[in-house]
Amino acid sequence: MNRFKYYSVLLLTLLLTNTSCKNNNTKQGSTITTENITYRNLSQEFKEYWYVGEAEITSYTLQQARYGEIRNGHAALIYVTEDFLPEEQVKANAQDSDNISVLKLNATKKFNTGIYPYSIMQSTFYPLSTVEHATKISCSVQEWCGQTYTQLNTRKAFEINSHSYFQGEADKSYTIEKAILENELWTQLRVNPKELPVGDVEIIPSFEFLSLKHIELKPYQANTSLTATSYTIEYPELDRTLTINFNKNTPFEVLGWTETFKSGTEILTTKATKLNTIKSPYWNKNSNRDSILRETLKLK
Repeated sequence: MNRFKYYSVLLLTLLLTNTSCKNNNTKQGSTITTENITYRNLSQEFKEYWYVGEAEITSYTLQQARYGEIRNGHAALIYVTEDFLPEEQVKANAQDSDNISVLKLNATKKFNTGIYPYSIMQSTFYPLSTVEHATKISCSVQEWCGQTYTQLNTRKAFEINSHSYFQGEADKSYTIEKAILENELWTQLRVNPKELPVGDVEIIPSFEFLSLKHIELKPYQANTSLTATSYTIEYPELDRTLTINFNKNTPFEVLGWTETFKSGTEILTTKATKLNTIKSPYWNKNSNRDSILRETLKLK
């Protein structure tokens, strides 16, 4: 959201790497490595789309597999750039030279299972000036039985804090070694799909999936593949396959996704299909008259 910070960081990057500031034709997602730090040069198209003080909000119809059946609902992906405090790892309230620029993704789902509703939200904060793991990820799941919350902070290792209503999961704090995070791939995709890992790799699955399935947060072996318009992750051990479909052109909008896994005794597929996209400073759209924007997004 803060153009001043972004351009300050970019200028510093260019000075450190002796790159000519006269070259305004930087390729999408190109990188420069110096002193063991890999800096990312964002394209002009990226800057013109994302650094304009607005979020990109996309709504989706949702068919969610849960308890062996498909549940109808809706999902939303909200992408926006923000200034972030690197130590506290929270949104910065004021301009400061220590702030970092991140691409934030809030991914939400709402659906019902019989009488009671589910509400899921995952947040990913992905650094834009340097090539590294997401700075922070959080996930909350609420339903009438109880709720869970998991948070990851990237420091020397991944620091995990989790809280849960369920026995054996409540109030844990621990660290694990760094690894690819499925959550961060949804933001990395928006910067440059060609940077996505391809082949046999280890990935920590989405926090939503781990929470709903009550399985350990750790890396799992995965097979990944990339086409011009889709990215697929297969987890053999988990019997799970995720495919993200996206526009092949900048800014690489997410058009939908499918997620196939065992639900109850059945192998079912969750599916999300795009409804509409708007760009808006939604944080200022909180009056009753602004509710018309939900109609534009086809959200009830």
